[in-house]
Amino acid sequence: MRGKRILLLGGTAEARGLATALIKAGHAVVTSLAGVTQNPRLPDGELRVGGFGGEAGLYDYLLSGNFEAVVDATHPFATKISRHGSAAAARLGISYLRFERKPWVPTPGDQWIEVSTTEEAVAALPKSARVLLTIGRKEIAPFIARADLSGVLRMIEAPPVAPPSQWKLVLTRPPFSSEQETVLLTDAKITHLVTKNAGGGQTEAKLLAARELDLTVVMIGRPQKPPAQTFATVEELVAALR
Repeated sequence: MRGKRILLLGGTAEARGLATALIKAGHAVVTSLAGVTQNPRLPDGELRVGGFGGEAGLYDYLLSGNFEAVVDATHPFATKISRHGSAAAARLGISYLRFERKPWVPTPGDQWIEVSTTEEAVAALPKSARVLLTIGRKEIAPFIARADLSGVLRMIEAPPVAPPSQWKLVLTRPPFSSEQETVLLTDAKITHLVTKNAGGGQTEAKLLAARELDLTVVMIGRPQKPPAQTFATVEELVAALR
């Protein structure tokens, strides 16, 4: 069976694995990266970096490139590109499939406060909380605007504005072990972990460490994405394209 020409909307570890698996299955894969992260880990196959210019630009790219399917393996919180990918694929009448990690769920022993937005997460923090904030660099403003909050801002790249002195900025790339997370949480005297429900097959080390230390986790829930055929494993998605 002839392989398909596929645009893979990437930027995640799963997308890199998907690119490799789809190429091995005989498909011609072009992975698209937004270009936000400097020195990203690159997938196998052809690469495209940068924005498309909205839904119209993505539609034109798919049309001119003779693509037969769009595979969306973006981060669960990357809603805009998912909307554009779904709409452009629908206009062209080609397949739109999404890889989506299973969300994390609290287990006995977890102390979670589940919220829907960044603003709700800020409001959920008590006065003078010591926070480990792991939500990326784009949405930290409402947290550092609260003068009573302090702690650790952890991200891959520096934020556009330097944080106040009561915040320690840690620039690093995962993965981390639960032992490393326990040391960080303990040494920084963290009382609350704030993170997004990125999900995945294994529970993140920071959640395991927070559970072990009886810390409160403020978990920001996932935004809604367009309806799509959705797969939680690489094998299932590859099989669906046969």
